[in-house]
Amino acid sequence: QVQLVESGGGLVQAGGSLRLSCAASGRTFSTYAMGWFRQAPGKERAFVAGISRLGGNTKYADSVKGRFIISRDNAKDTGYLQMNSLKPEDTAVYYCAADRTGLLVVPSDEYDYWGRGTQVTVSS
Repeated sequence: QVQLVESGGGLVQAGGSLRLSCAASGRTFSTYAMGWFRQAPGKERAFVAGISRLGGNTKYADSVKGRFIISRDNAKDTGYLQMNSLKPEDTAVYYCAADRTGLLVVPSDEYDYWGRGTQVTVSS
């Protein structure tokens, strides 16, 4: 299995940027597809972005398309979510997840491993 630890969250003003990291340990990170999800208070966990195991395919939620960029560095066993032009509605706990099929998937129940999350707060 793989263990995931998110970092990089924090408080930022609207229009600002943050880069989240997801450090993986355990089995070879490059065998897993990776996704980022978020959960705002009172809402269900929602897909934000996903990337296939070698980075060739990516997918974004419509709400973040053009503002967020997902990437990964398999040599460093780390995934990233670059978040630009942040809006107050981006405020949430952000989670990274890994799917052992290596294929880019969207539904949260397709993912096998999860980090504990990192808080992102965007002030207006």
